[in-house]
Amino acid sequence: MSEPASLPQPPVAKKVPTERRHHGDVFVDDYEWLRDKENPEVIAHLQAENAYTEAVTAHQQQLREAIFNEIKERTEETDLSVPARKRGWWYFTRTAEGQQYPIHCRVAARDTGDATADWTPPVVEPGKPFAGEQVLLDGNAEAEGHPFFSIGGMAVTEDGNLLAYAADYAGDERFVLRFKDLATGELRPDTIEGVFYGVAFSPDGTRAYYTVVDETWRPHQIKSHTLGTDPAADTVLFQEDDPGMWTGFDLSPDRTELLISVGNSEYSETHTLDLTDAAARPRLLLSREARILHGMDPVILPGGRAYLVTHNREAVNNMVSLVRTEEFAKPLAAQEWTTVVAHREDVKVEGTAVTSTHVVVSVRKDTTERVQVLPLAGLGTPEQAEPVEPVFGEELYTCALANAEFDSPLVRLTYTSYLVPPRVYDYALADGALTLRKETPVKGGYDPSDYVAERDWATASDGTGIPVSIVRRRGVMADGTNPALVYGYGSYEISMDPGFSIARLSLLDRGVVFVVAHVRGGGELGRRWYDDGKKLAKKNSFTDFIAVTEHIVATGWADPKRVAAMGGSAGGLLMGAVLNLAPQLYAAVVAQVPFVDALTSILDPDLPLSALEWEEWGNPIQDPEVYSYMKSYSPYDNVVAAPYPKVAAVTSFNDTRVLYVEPAKWVQRLREMTTGSAPIVMKIEMDAGHGGASGRYEAWKDRAWDYAFVLDALGAADRV
Repeated sequence: MSEPASLPQPPVAKKVPTERRHHGDVFVDDYEWLRDKENPEVIAHLQAENAYTEAVTAHQQQLREAIFNEIKERTEETDLSVPARKRGWWYFTRTAEGQQYPIHCRVAARDTGDATADWTPPVVEPGKPFAGEQVLLDGNAEAEGHPFFSIGGMAVTEDGNLLAYAADYAGDERFVLRFKDLATGELRPDTIEGVFYGVAFSPDGTRAYYTVVDETWRPHQIKSHTLGTDPAADTVLFQEDDPGMWTGFDLSPDRTELLISVGNSEYSETHTLDLTDAAARPRLLLSREARILHGMDPVILPGGRAYLVTHNREAVNNMVSLVRTEEFAKPLAAQEWTTVVAHREDVKVEGTAVTSTHVVVSVRKDTTERVQVLPLAGLGTPEQAEPVEPVFGEELYTCALANAEFDSPLVRLTYTSYLVPPRVYDYALADGALTLRKETPVKGGYDPSDYVAERDWATASDGTGIPVSIVRRRGVMADGTNPALVYGYGSYEISMDPGFSIARLSLLDRGVVFVVAHVRGGGELGRRWYDDGKKLAKKNSFTDFIAVTEHIVATGWADPKRVAAMGGSAGGLLMGAVLNLAPQLYAAVVAQVPFVDALTSILDPDLPLSALEWEEWGNPIQDPEVYSYMKSYSPYDNVVAAPYPKVAAVTSFNDTRVLYVEPAKWVQRLREMTTGSAPIVMKIEMDAGHGGASGRYEAWKDRAWDYAFVLDALGAADRV
């Protein structure tokens, strides 16, 4: 597959110089005018970018269609999730061939007195109705007539009679909250606009709780809505005015308490709200003044209610302590905190979940996520049992808690790896028995033994060992001839965990070596791994990625002329920074919703989420050292005269997290400065948000587009 002999000319945006002045530094930005999304000239320019991209990549259409069809042919389109029990119902979702969105359903559960039987999910068949099945919400019907659709939260009252759901019809992650009477199927008149993710009911079902964002898209209010009343009269239960703090809530396991959390990446605060009392107001448990990053789960123990606190108090990788409710009324120094899970340098404690009898602890060890279980009996005493960890046979896998119902004798786990499609297990709390409920089917004769996933280590410029995951077809050898795609993220302590991807098989089957660079700034090796890739250490993320790229070439896994890179959002910043530092290493780069004008965005506290970002990157408004450091790596500020490779910036017009203007400006600057002839394109979804277009088929098309761009650049269009 080859490009057209002569490429069309790319759109050239006019230059309107705008000065950005901070700390005595002046940066002239010629393309800031593209930020005005209401300007018809901006819209016309974006449409011209799409037309140019379509023309430049038209020869990839056949390859895109092939990849899309491969994804479709391998996917069990008519399928369903494993039913999960809540109170007297089993809840599950169905998907149907030809339909974009899941259908949310339920069937009544039974109570025979045999706990094992009562918590064994019913056998529901794909494509066949189950006796007594009720449709709660059909995403396909909800999406009809809208260019975009996604769900931001669902909740059912304790009596099972009322559904609340939050829907986004534009992609801007501002949701409409609606209420449905499940007995009649009718929508209640209560409609609340502009809510954020998440919704919960009071135990009696008369009140709903939700979050509201401010003008910068920062969740700052928790509100209570009394069903049947005017939403304009809803009560503000909690408001956070610090622009650098994020607000959210969780429902306690016994559903009687709302835990309101306020925080950033470095410290947090927790309030509790008694949901059994309509007149109650939030009560402070642990203040931000303690500067402790933490999360809480209430537990009921002999002697009363207490809290399991996962925290970093003198524990960089976190530990879990048991704190009685009355202790929080004392000064912090006088409080008694009893160790439940001790701190370890080689294990990061991610959090806890609680049932009426057990605690499930999520941990990260040897880069991978797994779970540990211990009984509540004896918790925090010398009689406390040792935690038990389910054991699996692979080195690189992800085991996570999917659901822990308070009154269940089981907890539900999900398991996946680079080679194993997602599995659903029920773990018996009494004896640790694992029961496989489902493995996601892969059609077309997929055999995991045809592929290999292995861990390698690259060496950073400062001598640090960087974990590298390498996934390939078994017959692909380290002979220096292979095409390779290196993927990375490296921010917010988010780990790139092992997981199966049907779409990725289309790369592997074309001989591509898929590489994950677990760079600093992620969370794979604990909190210090994150701290070593943020703020004034952010450049470690970029140099780590380059070191991984050089490593796979040096060890023979990749042909030096056939390496591509891919990353999204903060991983898009990674792509932009790496391009400026080492453009010669890559044949192509795909930057998805890329955060490439980072300094401009974070310098404006009125832009969405900018103030919240100060804990990740530093505050360049107040700190000249942070300003200087960020300016030295922010991709848009550092485009140089160099032979840039093929670049695709993929973005969305309604993205709230990374505004479309960032890649729009960036591609103009890249084209202006490149000394090479490789095309630089921008593909913009005009009806989508940060996650791209909605609907599974549209998502498959997006993935096929990205992969076709990479495969074409690597000369790997044909299956091997």
